Amino acid sequence: MTDRVPFFDLKAQYHAIRDELDIAIARVLERGTFILGEEVAGFEQEFAAYCGVSYAAGVGSGTDALQLALRACGIGPGDEVITASFTSVATVAAIELTGARPVLVDIDPRHYTLDPEKVAAAVTPNTRAVIPVHLYGSPADLESTLAVAQQHNLRVVEDCAQAHGAMYRGKKAGAGGHISAFSFYPTKNLGAYGDGGAVVTDDPALAEHVRLLRQYGWRDRQVSTLKGLNSRLDELQAAILRVKLQHLDEWNAKRKQLALRYQDLLRDTGLTLPSHLKHSLPVNHLYVVRSPERDSLRAFLSDKGIQTLIHYPQPVHLQPAYSNLGYKPGSLPCSEAAAREVLSLPLYPEMSEDMVEMVCRGIKEFMNT
Repeated sequence: MTDRVPFFDLKAQYHAIRDELDIAIARVLERGTFILGEEVAGFEQEFAAYCGVSYAAGVGSGTDALQLALRACGIGPGDEVITASFTSVATVAAIELTGARPVLVDIDPRHYTLDPEKVAAAVTPNTRAVIPVHLYGSPADLESTLAVAQQHNLRVVEDCAQAHGAMYRGKKAGAGGHISAFSFYPTKNLGAYGDGGAVVTDDPALAEHVRLLRQYGWRDRQVSTLKGLNSRLDELQAAILRVKLQHLDEWNAKRKQLALRYQDLLRDTGLTLPSHLKHSLPVNHLYVVRSPERDSLRAFLSDKGIQTLIHYPQPVHLQPAYSNLGYKPGSLPCSEAAAREVLSLPLYPEMSEDMVEMVCRGIKEFMNT
């Protein structure tokens, strides 16, 4: 069956801004510069201003953005970095790419974000940083996390991969920690047409360090002042992102409108609906509900032509690749319970309210069977 309500529709966004994108792409092709040129520099300036910080550095992916942010903070072998287990595996992969050890802790069960009390309890003499993840586009408790970090002299590296434009206590996501990482994977609120990422910060030394790391440690071409890698946002993606950045607030507003419609229609269904921290403004990257009957509900909706996804079906600490970290089933109960019950419903700016209503009718029909 062709999905009557797809989980997302990237073509719809492209068609809405096709003329603007064609002009931007043609500009790059005519100029003939494809790596670290005018488009990347322009996007970095514009994205930093959007986030309310002084510096941005475009890199090859969101995973690279986290890795480079950590490395710029001096994180490496022998160090520990605390983060949530209930997150995309990319967060943890980035820690391991630095040679550091991930220390995974449980989440606040209402908001699915890092529990600062669990962070405080996990600090050891080897802890050097903490990564709060703004999951589903909803800000984590930065205030409490920063207090723990200050007490233990830790760096706070925000994972903003799902939170482009989110606000916490009057600041944009990415402006609250020491350094922050964004992903521009195509399905993000601000997505490229391929991989891409950015590191943002107010610290000039950290920004310079990231810029060196992303291109072999070159300050002068072909001369490495430190050991870096190849992780560069390319000119075509930067040009595309410059166009999309102009529409981001409008798209986020549409996401909010659709999320509020879901919230209204699903209020009495018995599902656990999204909840956000006080003093935060989410950007509704995902609309995630929760049900003990998640798998049956998902199958029922699929039969109705309604596509859903699960973010995330298994917390990182229980995934086979990370068994060496030493966690056992039951060690992080809130993360494990969430993984059994969460379900992401379709939500994207070009989605109609009629489609939201179709999803909700399907859910109510399931609940009444």
